[in-house]
Amino acid sequence: MVERAAKKSSAGFGEMIVAILQAVALALVIRTLLFQPFSIPSGSMMPTLLVGDYVLVTKWSYGYTKYSLPLSPNLFEGRIWASEPERGDVLVFRKPSETDVDFIKRLIGLPGDRVQMRDGVLYINGTAVPREPEGFFVEGNGVQVPQYRETLPNGVTYLTLDKANTMADNTREFVVPAGHYFMMGDNRDNSDDSRGSVGYVPFENLIGKAQLIFFSIDGDWALKFWKWPEELRLNRFFTWIR
Repeated sequence: MVERAAKKSSAGFGEMIVAILQAVALALVIRTLLFQPFSIPSGSMMPTLLVGDYVLVTKWSYGYTKYSLPLSPNLFEGRIWASEPERGDVLVFRKPSETDVDFIKRLIGLPGDRVQMRDGVLYINGTAVPREPEGFFVEGNGVQVPQYRETLPNGVTYLTLDKANTMADNTREFVVPAGHYFMMGDNRDNSDDSRGSVGYVPFENLIGKAQLIFFSIDGDWALKFWKWPEELRLNRFFTWIR
């Protein structure tokens, strides 16, 4: 009887280990091929994305690259099952100069485009992108920031912030190389993007398209569940990203 009990215990432990390994394998497959969660650590994409938003990124949107895999092993070059992104997509990519760093920005310039900022207005291929005032965005400290609705040539529309006249409001004309993209944050005066250290982003560096805000909390209280009742932004749960 003791021997049978020991065998049953051993078999039960083995089954538990197999179940855990299967769950880990399934999670890796989902993370690699389907969805990956990302948290928003900065305000560079305000008002579209806020600090404390948690977003789901679809990994299949543009095909797969080595950066789609955990630890980014150098197993292959380029992309497989590639699909071109569209102007206006909000996407996650690896910074070209620091490929272990994830960035999230909006795709503004396609290969061959000429992109420039003039007095806070975005120009693509010499034509001003229409923008209309749309009230104010109130920051956490109560400061009101002018908000504008911008509409890209393909009809994609979204809100941007223009806090003040800065160097980022007037740039040289950037010509996007073949196989690369020009990214910008919606918070135009507070974003490190293709106007600065990010530069042009190779197609290979794209990880996926940000689709959905599934969780949002004001501040850095995500792990402090006792703070949730007063800090959760329930109105942002399960909202699509535009």
